[in-house]
Amino acid sequence: MSNDTRDTLNTLKDDVRDGADEAKNRAQAGGERLSRNVQGENMPLGDRIASTVKEAGHTIAAEFDKAKRDVRHSDDATVVNED
Repeated sequence: MSNDTRDTLNTLKDDVRDGADEAKNRAQAGGERLSRNVQGENMPLGDRIASTVKEAGHTIAAEFDKAKRDVRHSDDATVVNED
């Protein structure tokens, strides 16, 4: 197998894994939001805060997985220093 083919397969494999991870994290974030909406004011304040923090963590993880795919497919993967 040529290096180009191997690189393409590895990229595809990594994209699928990152896409699945992103979807999982977005679903978990949505679950936390839904839980807070369903329980409403019956949910203790501490649990609401913990749920909000968990949602934020899942959303950040999903954005990180999306960013990994974006970087992998960017035409120019160099970092530009704007100073």
